[in-house]
Amino acid sequence: AIVVQFICSADAFAPIPASRNNFLSRQSLRSSLYAKKKSKNSGGGFGGGGFGSSSPSKKKAPRGKSGRGDLLSTLNDDDSKKKKEKISRTYVKSDQEQLLNDLAAKSAETIIGRAVASSPEYNSPDMDPFWQLLPSLISTKFPTASDADLKRVAKMVEFSLGSRGLLEEDVVVDRWRPHEELHAYMPGLGAVEPFLDPSQLALCQQLSENYEVITKEYEALLEQRFDRKGKDRFQSVTSMNYDAGWKTMVLFYNGHRIKDFPYNLCPVTTRIMESVPLAGRIAGFNRQQPESGIPLHSDGNNMWLTCQMGITVPPHITNEAGEDVPSAHIRVGPETRHWEEGQCLLYDTTYEHETYNAHPTEERVVLHVDFFNTLKMTKLEIDVLQYIYDMREQFMKAEGVAKVGAQVL
Repeated sequence: AIVVQFICSADAFAPIPASRNNFLSRQSLRSSLYAKKKSKNSGGGFGGGGFGSSSPSKKKAPRGKSGRGDLLSTLNDDDSKKKKEKISRTYVKSDQEQLLNDLAAKSAETIIGRAVASSPEYNSPDMDPFWQLLPSLISTKFPTASDADLKRVAKMVEFSLGSRGLLEEDVVVDRWRPHEELHAYMPGLGAVEPFLDPSQLALCQQLSENYEVITKEYEALLEQRFDRKGKDRFQSVTSMNYDAGWKTMVLFYNGHRIKDFPYNLCPVTTRIMESVPLAGRIAGFNRQQPESGIPLHSDGNNMWLTCQMGITVPPHITNEAGEDVPSAHIRVGPETRHWEEGQCLLYDTTYEHETYNAHPTEERVVLHVDFFNTLKMTKLEIDVLQYIYDMREQFMKAEGVAKVGAQVL
């Protein structure tokens, strides 16, 4: 199940504290990851306990080479045809360990392996086991990716492991981008600016072209805003938003669909949102109450962009000078923009930003989408990053972290 209510922090890939690492040494991690299931009801995945589910495992068609794509499947080579063959000898633990050792040794020579090895904590008890496992995971999932293909991903890994010297000069000197708050950073993405031209992206064009349909779908969701347990689907999803009058109806969390969400009421909205690589935050409808706003802050990940389309924008108001002015605005860095119904704003949240709805009685509603920067990153880089985020989330769930949003985001 996906937990929507969580408290966000600035720690994107923060290492898991040593107090929770005791049972996840490299050796015990191997054993828990690849040990045979001893009972019909045992779960799979990191730690052998599955990811958030205690229900009995259901029989599924074997996937193996046909697409499962995970390390266990590859090592066991669970092709359905091979399962029908008689095994001439018992597959013992020493064979398994040898395969793992060979894979780890080979993966250590890759650019991702060298990036992990650059950490001062490498192979020490203080090293987060997730990062030590990462080279093997990526080598297995993306066997044809070259070191050249993964050069910027490797630098992101190094940065996440503490190499803050990788911050480029233009980031450090920019007064509008609090570089000390960057927690996930990929060097080499080039020059940036607070607001970008939305016409560059098919996402923005499709949203605007379908504005009327999306608005009707939003209204349909409003009519069923309470789930089957009577809980309001609009939530303040971060600690900052509780007192800021900002609530979100989350359609996607960490790039995943929400369990039991009525997607049948918003098929066009869903289809368009899933046309882009959704990032590890939220995507959904945001409501800003009258005379309230989000305080100044920045989001410390330079691999993501944010798109917002106006759904309901309150009318202009008269300011103290007697001028007719827009009532709702967003400031990103030194630039201030205003929402318009059916129009998209595209911006980089590594810049400090804040919002405000000055209208005394009417709320402002936008469709909010966080996604990987398709303007600067290659498809392979995005695929690898999505995989890393997904594995990180699953790893933390296996660790027993009930609310993964704060640590994964």
